Amino acid sequence: METRKKIIVLSGAGISAESGIPTFRASDGLWENHRIEDVATPEAWYRNPVLVQDFYNQRRKQALSVQPNAGHLALVKLEEYFDVTVITQNVDNLHEKAGSSNVVHLHGELFKSRSTQDPDLVYDIEGWEIRMGDCCEKGSQLRPHIVWFGEAVPMMDVAMDITEQADVFIVVGTSLAVYPAAGLIYSVRPGIPIYIVDPNIPDVAKRKNMTMIPEPATVGLTRLADQLIAETQTV
Repeated sequence: METRKKIIVLSGAGISAESGIPTFRASDGLWENHRIEDVATPEAWYRNPVLVQDFYNQRRKQALSVQPNAGHLALVKLEEYFDVTVITQNVDNLHEKAGSSNVVHLHGELFKSRSTQDPDLVYDIEGWEIRMGDCCEKGSQLRPHIVWFGEAVPMMDVAMDITEQADVFIVVGTSLAVYPAAGLIYSVRPGIPIYIVDPNIPDVAKRKNMTMIPEPATVGLTRLADQLIAETQTV
């Protein structure tokens, strides 16, 4: 049996935005009318955990009301022909909702909670709410399972290893401005085709085999998936 080519996808806020989830930073520097420093840092949690908890409860509630879009579904379609892994900067579960089998969340998962005492204690959230007073088995308050600004990105090494195995690398819906995730593009082996799908092509060092697709994910990914699948039929 022929080994399937590995397609590795790095997805960012742009693909979720097309489903109705706002990107984390608007043009005025606010995230849902909050300063990032007030809701997405360890300091914010220690200063005002009630505000932070409520902020993510509302994000969860919002995320439950949206559905995957054609961009998400295009990545699922690719799984019929390729070995696909999605590395996402997004904390929502739209890739999983769409049916993607292999999803690595770099910045945590909105629908999981974790212990403030032991980061290895992670739990699925039923519904949309973590309440103050909800505790882990060791008795400490549960917090969102999110990598906040200023925290380490534990899945980064895993993501780099996966990226180095890519036969095709696709970037979609990200400005490639948030590190360390943006650095993944430099882990792609020389000569491997890279496709960047975004209406606003990020400022990135051009290299051979890099194709820019200045379209939203719903259009650009759908077209790219059809192209890659067609190429397998002609080999």
